[in-house]
Amino acid sequence: MADVEFTRDGNIARVHLNRPQGLNAITGEMDDLLFKAWTEINNDPEIWCAIVSAEGEKAFCIGADVSEGPERKVRMALAGGLTGIGGPLVALRKPLIAAVQGFCVGGGLELAMCADIIVSADTAQFGLPETRHGIIGECGVVHRAIRQLPHHIAMAMILTGERIDAATAAQYGLVNEVVPYQALADTTMKWAGKITKCAPRANYAAKAAALGRLGYPLEVALMSRFEEIEQYAESDDVRERNAASAEGRKPVWTGR
Repeated sequence: MADVEFTRDGNIARVHLNRPQGLNAITGEMDDLLFKAWTEINNDPEIWCAIVSAEGEKAFCIGADVSEGPERKVRMALAGGLTGIGGPLVALRKPLIAAVQGFCVGGGLELAMCADIIVSADTAQFGLPETRHGIIGECGVVHRAIRQLPHHIAMAMILTGERIDAATAAQYGLVNEVVPYQALADTTMKWAGKITKCAPRANYAAKAAALGRLGYPLEVALMSRFEEIEQYAESDDVRERNAASAEGRKPVWTGR
């Protein structure tokens, strides 16, 4: 079996790291497979939502596989961005859910933070161990951490390398829900079900608008126009929304 498995369940794509013997550390080959998966998810109109998960209870992902040496070919194509090792920035347009368990550290934490929703097993440990091991580069993970966690919590993680547990991550708003490990897969699918009940192209447009002006003042965001919203206004789903409303029924979305 591949170290990254890409499967479909209706309108939901699954990207599954399957290298538990290496704590799901990402090799160059896995990185290429991830890049292909995100690209296919972006381009396939039948995919409305994606889940990234990992095999084994010990770890979601511990980042890049450093055993491949300094010449390793790892872009870390982590859905919403990179660790800065090189390669193109990948912005996933579809909603992404991360199902996290065990160690979620370094580039693995970046992968989780690229998701729109994080479901965490109660076994999860989140951390930024780079400086503890004398490693630092153009790390995307530190930029995400300082934006997604309270300032002093993020800086403490960055500067000490110490981890926080799932309950603490939930307290600081890093994760949406904490469940027993045995319930992780089912809970994640429930979240995916909530997402796919919505008009898919409305979700894409909402995500584009919310994230596209995240670093701007509110006044700029309010005055902005978004191509995705304008495209959605001309979509089949808008016509279906109007027809369903007129006919007193639930809409049947197509994502087109």
